[in-house]
Amino acid sequence: MEDVSDPPFRALCKENGADVMYTEFISSEGLIRDAVKSVQKLDIYEYERPVGIQIFGNNIESMKLATEVTAKTKPDIIDINYGCPVKKVACKGAGSGILQDIPKMVAMTKAIVESTDIPVTVKTRLGWDENTKYIVDVAERLQDVGIKAISIHGRTRKQMYKGEADWTLIGEVKNNPRMNIPVFGNGDIDTPEKVIEVKNKYGVDGVMIGRASIGYPWIFNEIKHFMATGEHLAPPTTADRITAVRRHLEMSVKWKGETLGVLEMRRHYGNYFKGISHFKEHRMKLVTTNEAEEVFAALDEIHRIFV
Repeated sequence: MEDVSDPPFRALCKENGADVMYTEFISSEGLIRDAVKSVQKLDIYEYERPVGIQIFGNNIESMKLATEVTAKTKPDIIDINYGCPVKKVACKGAGSGILQDIPKMVAMTKAIVESTDIPVTVKTRLGWDENTKYIVDVAERLQDVGIKAISIHGRTRKQMYKGEADWTLIGEVKNNPRMNIPVFGNGDIDTPEKVIEVKNKYGVDGVMIGRASIGYPWIFNEIKHFMATGEHLAPPTTADRITAVRRHLEMSVKWKGETLGVLEMRRHYGNYFKGISHFKEHRMKLVTTNEAEEVFAALDEIHRIFV
């Protein structure tokens, strides 16, 4: 969710029912070296709470120092990313790369927990590959050194995001009698029915939603409404989608500046307008325009044609 789950995106998710949110993951090395982009990612706002700041790295001392920097922002949670499968992260021993060195993973977690009074949580995967799915044991060991919750993505690092997420081991972690912290599942949750299914089948304490919320922040309220009533909320109209894009772009430009704000919004348009027929020409205009004023004009045109 790098360059996705920033404050503008999180604002829309919060308004649409997200209960707990995390920042983009932040490099520990960037934080302790005061890198502008890393430090900017520490921005959190009162309306977001409870909110967690997520950090990653492969050096225990750097992660401790980054935890101290992060704590000054006073998040509700500090989350350790042991799940990112991207090559430039994992192959340096950070993110899911640390799943190749479980003792170091446990030692790093212990050091971070002991360096702050803020609750520490972990996001991770089943293992590095099919032969190293040690998550049941790993979750116990992380709990024993003091984490307050764990979120598990139902794939290995080798799988990246391919194939289907395997929730059976997530269920084994949750139903392990030695576990007494909340266990959250992640992977392929994109409908209310899937939430009910994994809740009933595996007993997880909650679900974490990432990709399905990109360009579709309404998913959180849709799930909560379905769980409460058994009925589906009406999907957002095209007018609703345009309104959300406008607000998202306005906040993005305000927070990042026009150049970066317009550029990083491009990844959201395809999902915001997914399923609308004969939209390709308009989407191309949205993702090739460099000025906010021109994007707003394109949105006016979309409203005129499709609403």
